[in-house]
Amino acid sequence: MKNFRLLAVTLVMAVLSPGLMSAQLKRSPDFKDRYKLKEAVVLSRHNIRAPLSGNGSTLGNLTTHEWNEWSSAPSELTSRGGALETVMGQFFRKWLVDAGLFPENYVPTQDEVNVYTNSMQRCIATGQYFTSGFMPMANLRVNHRYSPSKMDPVFCPQLTKVSPEFREIAMEQISAMGGEKGIVGINEALAPNYELIADVLDLEDSPAAKNNGMKAFDNYNTEIILQRNEEPKMKGSLKDANSASDAFILQYYEQPDTIKAGFGHKLTRDQWAEIAEIKDVYGDVLFTAPIVAANVAHPLLVYLNDELNSPDRKFTFLVGHDSNIASVNAALGVEPYELPNAIERKTPIGSKVVIEKWVDPQGEEYAALNLVYQSPDQLRDIELLDLDNPPMVYPLKLKGLMANADGLYKLADVQKRFMEAIRAYDAIPDSME
Repeated sequence: MKNFRLLAVTLVMAVLSPGLMSAQLKRSPDFKDRYKLKEAVVLSRHNIRAPLSGNGSTLGNLTTHEWNEWSSAPSELTSRGGALETVMGQFFRKWLVDAGLFPENYVPTQDEVNVYTNSMQRCIATGQYFTSGFMPMANLRVNHRYSPSKMDPVFCPQLTKVSPEFREIAMEQISAMGGEKGIVGINEALAPNYELIADVLDLEDSPAAKNNGMKAFDNYNTEIILQRNEEPKMKGSLKDANSASDAFILQYYEQPDTIKAGFGHKLTRDQWAEIAEIKDVYGDVLFTAPIVAANVAHPLLVYLNDELNSPDRKFTFLVGHDSNIASVNAALGVEPYELPNAIERKTPIGSKVVIEKWVDPQGEEYAALNLVYQSPDQLRDIELLDLDNPPMVYPLKLKGLMANADGLYKLADVQKRFMEAIRAYDAIPDSME
């Protein structure tokens, strides 16, 4: 089943060339005759960072090998991440100039452009690098509420309503991801991924194996922990393997020698995707169950909705985390997807949900939703991006809504979906424990 899915994704990648995918942003002259771009609201994941912990940590104990020597402290944006985000900012400038939203070298008013990031260093730095490429003449202010590195409640995917009933519903929805076997089924589906990453780590010879008897990721009874004012957490193999998956994928992007990145293993692109799938599933389990997504994404949904309704705003750039994109997409009812030409197939590093607001000559307003991300080669080679060599663009579809022939939703329908997602928070069972 897994091999069939990888084959299917490979076939999609072959069909959806970068040029075809970029048509969602680089619009045709005929399209621009029918619509005018009025606003763009962007929710971005930060770009490449160092792993959240270093060689002497629990992560280091999972292997006999030395992890990459990073250009930044743990959890902070790397030099490569800064360069890649500058390149992405330059692409957005070229795209929006081509779309007619801004003239070249435009200096916007304070109300026209809003850049707001989580107060973690990797998010603030991503905002700084993006703006330097996006509007180099404007000296844009990157707004954040706290000194680094502290989580801003708008971006922190924490549970603010928790009760026994909430936990029961959440666990039912999470368990459903694993079919009849529930949580165990989720882990069983990842068994080949666990075996692969354990082999690449040489886990059997690791300090974790010698000191704690951890020779495999075989604790399938994952424990989900849902506490008020905390992010959803877990214990078990999925959590342990996720920390290694996260570090490996960052190392793959950062390390020019792919064999060195794989600790001496010559891994195929599909095998790197199998390693990354562990991290994707980890994020889905913690943040995309409908009642959990409505809970943790609520502040960000309110902020995004306000930006979409701000009368003077032309461009909004928000920087958070993969958990933000995953939970917002789930809360809005985005249909399931697997990104082509990516090894992280849900929320790749530096990826961006882009909401475009268009208006036709009759004044009718429309919206398009796309996920914009750099391909593995673009990330590894720090490719310069422009309208002829764009990043990947994947159209996001909203369950229950019908797009027109140009792939646009009525803005009123999208705004209604936002309000439904926001009001879903009010219906979450809550009690003081």
